[in-house]
Amino acid sequence: MTAHALDFPVPSTLGSIESYVQAVNRFPLLTAEQEHELAVRFRDQGDLDAARQLVLSHLRLVVAIARGYLGYGLPHADLIQEGNVGLMKAVKRYDPDRGVRLVSFAVHWIKAEIHEFILKNWRLVKVATTKAQRKLFFNLRGMKQGSGALTAGEVQAMAQALNVEEHDVREMETRMYGQDVSLDPSVDDEEETFAPIAYLAAPNAEPTQHLEVAEREKLASEGLTRALATLDARSRHIVEARWLAEDNAATLHELAAVYGISAERVRQIEAKALQKMKAALVA
Repeated sequence: MTAHALDFPVPSTLGSIESYVQAVNRFPLLTAEQEHELAVRFRDQGDLDAARQLVLSHLRLVVAIARGYLGYGLPHADLIQEGNVGLMKAVKRYDPDRGVRLVSFAVHWIKAEIHEFILKNWRLVKVATTKAQRKLFFNLRGMKQGSGALTAGEVQAMAQALNVEEHDVREMETRMYGQDVSLDPSVDDEEETFAPIAYLAAPNAEPTQHLEVAEREKLASEGLTRALATLDARSRHIVEARWLAEDNAATLHELAAVYGISAERVRQIEAKALQKMKAALVA
């Protein structure tokens, strides 16, 4: 069965979020056969029109998912935009021969992009950096009963349900529901004020330092995977156990016992692996 081109206006040309939602809801849903044919055309022939039809037919899915995150105070249009990025990534990676419909495959990618956007923009102070914190950030609001502080029993139940530590639950509640404090003093206050702007130092405010930090973060996030891929299995495990462990890093002697070699040999392997990774990062 041949999939016909979708002839509706491109939603980005519409003036309001209401018009956008109405437009995407008019895009026809694809049958399983049409979806498979389009996905095969895109995968095997690089047919961008096929990819376009796959994206357009699933825009209503992004709208529905984005609507579920309106409670974080961010514009619906921005949430949809980020979700659309996730949808396009899903279409790019979709394998039509796996026997899974695109709608099921795309949900993960759409939510991942929206989550990342919320975490970066919800507040100036980042509220979730670890895996446990991210899990709590996106579940605590829905699990919490009422507007008061969590009781000890509620903290314990939530920690067990999400498989996180109780102190993580309490910390995330404080981060999410703590009051933001203005850095600047009130312009209407005639008396001397001591707002945070008056006493919070910014030792790293110099622009070149910001550029250095940004470059380091870029190398860490984008280059680490590539650098690790250059190592053999043993070297990679040693580096990950020594430098990338979330909790306690392994000692040279612990790794020596694992591989049946001396601690000095582990140190040599580690040094060589780090040198190889450094070369891969700067390449």
